Amino acid sequence: MARILIVEADYYPEISNKIVTDANGVFVEAGHEVEHIKVGGALEIPQAVAMAIDTERYQGFFAVGCVIRGETYHFEIVSNESARGLNELAMYHTLPISNCILTVENKQQALDRSHDKSKGVETAKTLIGLLQIKNNFVA
Repeated sequence: MARILIVEADYYPEISNKIVTDANGVFVEAGHEVEHIKVGGALEIPQAVAMAIDTERYQGFFAVGCVIRGETYHFEIVSNESARGLNELAMYHTLPISNCILTVENKQQALDRSHDKSKGVETAKTLIGLLQIKNNFVA
């Protein structure tokens, strides 16, 4: 059993809440303990994960949020930097981190993807797989 932290950017709660619900079900069914925190937006997710890593309380992290393309370059910055931050943390700390931050063209795409149960479920299963790989190397 692992303790997993779900870090949710709830800028679009009607999108992220569905993914969190689906993923949480997978984690609980697999016997993992889950904690959940919320941050303002996708750029804050890597910062929150970094702070949580320092506590050494968690064996895995599940990042969830949504970035919708707008009329400015901001979409690229938020999408790229949130992903980069999570990848750097995962590699530096050799910790399983799953990225379920949707990056979409419009709100309808986000609603469609978030309400397709497979998005949260599959990303949660990916994290569980990474936890198993990590445990195999440690054992």
